[in-house]
Amino acid sequence: MTSKLEPRTSNAVVGLIGHPVGHSISPVFQQAGFDALGLDIRYEAWETAGEALAGRVASLREDERIGANVTVPHKEAVLELLDVLTEEALRTGAVNTIARGDGGRLVGHNTDIAGFDEALRRDGGFDPSGARVCVLGAGGAARAAIVALVDGGAAEIALWNRTPERAHALAGALDRRDGRLRVVGDDVGEAAAEAGLIVNCTTLGMAGGAGAGLSPLLEPEIPAGAFVFDIVANPAETPLMAAARSRGCATLGGLSMLVRQGARAFTLWTGREAPLEVMFAAARRAMGFSA
Repeated sequence: MTSKLEPRTSNAVVGLIGHPVGHSISPVFQQAGFDALGLDIRYEAWETAGEALAGRVASLREDERIGANVTVPHKEAVLELLDVLTEEALRTGAVNTIARGDGGRLVGHNTDIAGFDEALRRDGGFDPSGARVCVLGAGGAARAAIVALVDGGAAEIALWNRTPERAHALAGALDRRDGRLRVVGDDVGEAAAEAGLIVNCTTLGMAGGAGAGLSPLLEPEIPAGAFVFDIVANPAETPLMAAARSRGCATLGGLSMLVRQGARAFTLWTGREAPLEVMFAAARRAMGFSA
């Protein structure tokens, strides 16, 4: 279901809902985009524990607030707090962007699907058609990645999660088509062994998180020649990416997916085309790259 949006571009506030959010560079590149177009919109980081999620979402109904991004661990839990869900949100069972619709209704979107696909193809140069894929993780980001990979023609998707029950629940929710998605048990190395594409959708390696400095795969478990896409955006090179490069693998970090999904959210909030290059430049500066 969709809903017509009523974008506001004056004296407005948008925020990032998650826990933790201190590591995120979304406020930096989104604000750069607003400023580049001369929009009177402020982007804030809203640290939100689980027990505060309902109140935080309810606050989006206040006049000056036009929406939010949603990050871990709330992409699934937020669904029941919204008024309208788009087709992409319904397909994935996850929301990463909220926008105020007509009548003040809160509309849940999933821009991660397109952000993942565009990053993989345009920035990674990898076409998933016919690929054997290993997806690590079973949260909201994994849901979007799997939908994008199925739509992109992946031949097989092996799914691993530290909690197998979550992986089976995700597979049961998403694998309604042709059986390309299978759950791998405790051995994460088995899941990756024959993959041409490995996608990390866990938070292991994320700066500021409980798993900072960790990798979901050890170097010997990464097949030489695989393409490794770690959607963790901060740090620029995660422990998984470093291990993959030691194995001779091409890698892609999460910065491109983060900015590309954010650009789509920008348009939902404002009704304006996002200044993508401005946003990429700001994100790269925030990460210590040259713009």
